[in-house]
Amino acid sequence: MTSVVEVGRAGQGRSARPRQCERTRATALLTVAAAFLGSLLSLQAGAIPAIETWTTGNGARVLLVSTPDLPMVDVRVAFDAGAARDEATPGLARFTSGLLFDGAAGLDAQAIASGFERLGAQYGAQAERDMAVVSLRSLSDRPLLDPAVDLLARILASPEFPPDAVARSRRTLEVALAQEREQPAQIASRAFYQAAYRAHPYAGWPDGEPEALPLLTRDAAQAFHRRYYVARNAVVALVGDLDRPAAQALAERLLAGLPSGEPAPALSAVLPLAQAVNERIRHPAAQTHIVLGAPVLTRDDPDYFPLVVGNHVLGGSGLVSRVSNVIREQRGLAYSAYSYFMPMRQAGPFLMGLQTRGDQAGEATALLRQTLDEFIAQGPTAAELQAAQRNLSGGFPLRLDSNKEIVEYLAMLGFYGLPLDWLDRYVERVNAVTVEQVRDAFERRIDPERLVLIRVGGDSGPTGQ
Repeated sequence: MTSVVEVGRAGQGRSARPRQCERTRATALLTVAAAFLGSLLSLQAGAIPAIETWTTGNGARVLLVSTPDLPMVDVRVAFDAGAARDEATPGLARFTSGLLFDGAAGLDAQAIASGFERLGAQYGAQAERDMAVVSLRSLSDRPLLDPAVDLLARILASPEFPPDAVARSRRTLEVALAQEREQPAQIASRAFYQAAYRAHPYAGWPDGEPEALPLLTRDAAQAFHRRYYVARNAVVALVGDLDRPAAQALAERLLAGLPSGEPAPALSAVLPLAQAVNERIRHPAAQTHIVLGAPVLTRDDPDYFPLVVGNHVLGGSGLVSRVSNVIREQRGLAYSAYSYFMPMRQAGPFLMGLQTRGDQAGEATALLRQTLDEFIAQGPTAAELQAAQRNLSGGFPLRLDSNKEIVEYLAMLGFYGLPLDWLDRYVERVNAVTVEQVRDAFERRIDPERLVLIRVGGDSGPTGQ
């Protein structure tokens, strides 16, 4: 069944998210740039760093990769405190994260910024659906690193959520939400998550909802922090010029002010769609935005590699992918067309999408579906699979060519409880995927008769269902 919703004219402002704090001194930026270039020169192709892991005294898991050749330390603390924990207060996780550096332990936002700047350190905070992350990058010299860690520890343990910052953040969010409600891409994404996840926590929009803004209060942020910013709900990733004893001492100091607390409760499983959902949202934009997909993939899914490698052929490899070839090269219906998986703790979405002229939306949608149907039925050719494997395995070392990229992977491994050899075995497992495994995984996991289709624009005609 197709529903039609009318919305207003597209706004001209860009989509905004709550502010992420990140300031550095120019001298530190030069040092970081030099260190990055050094890492490119020193990394051996295919070399995977060794990972050490342990638990702090108050219950946080720590993962360490030592890179003594670079005079830097990257810290990433991941809390199970993403938007999936918003419950009855949409936007609370991101609201709380965005306020962490606005005042803590008697320091205001300016004092915090100046403190990190004097030390040449970078810092930031963000929250997505699964996790909230606080990060720090510092030179490894103890006179710089130690006070930077101590300052971050004070912020983690004692954020003050100043009333003026709360009010300012709420006003900023109100403007951002108003802009998002006028932008076709944001409208389509919101509608997809609501239709695909229904009553599941993933259905919520991380930025929140206009009607829920009054719920984003100082008390709410404090309560959220007390519940979720605790040691047993955290994973600490450390990469840099640290040996094991130094890293253990750093992790203990960083989280010393946090109570042990309790891990966040397990999220409920995502229920599969009972039937297809078609929603057409009218909008005066020149282009119609088309999104097609369904919840499919978890981070620890046994079908992870067949699905991800297969998708590289289907729509994940840019202009040479099947979707792009059919829709862009052969038919000229869109500048780009794509597909991707977004694995999460529970089933994250498989998404296909494109933008096209309104009068071509029906044809483009039909071709998008046809390309997917054919891929599910036949899988990739042997040549397509081999090309995808070469691309994924050959490019993998480049994803680990800086401390910043390594620490992001490390936090992901720890947060999702993946095996420590996941990085070591990545290339092996990519290259082990067969045509039959791809076809089988797509056939079992993606049902063309139970997909969510969202179209946002002024198009008319059939939906392509």
